[in-house]
Amino acid sequence: MKNETPTERTCPKCGCVYTEVPALSRTDNETLICPDCGIHEALEALGISLEEQEKIISIIHRNTAE
Repeated sequence: MKNETPTERTCPKCGCVYTEVPALSRTDNETLICPDCGIHEALEALGISLEEQEKIISIIHRNTAE
């Protein structure tokens, strides 16, 4: 495994700075967005409400912080 410094990126959709692997936006299949916006786009495509999306992302964050 390489000892690489994580690259800081700014999400063009929400403006947050992140270092995780980016997601590919479903809106144009070209734009790299933060993982959270990627999850939002995927869940929205499934018809999941914004409130439920926030709950799901909260659970993901809680479980990845452990």
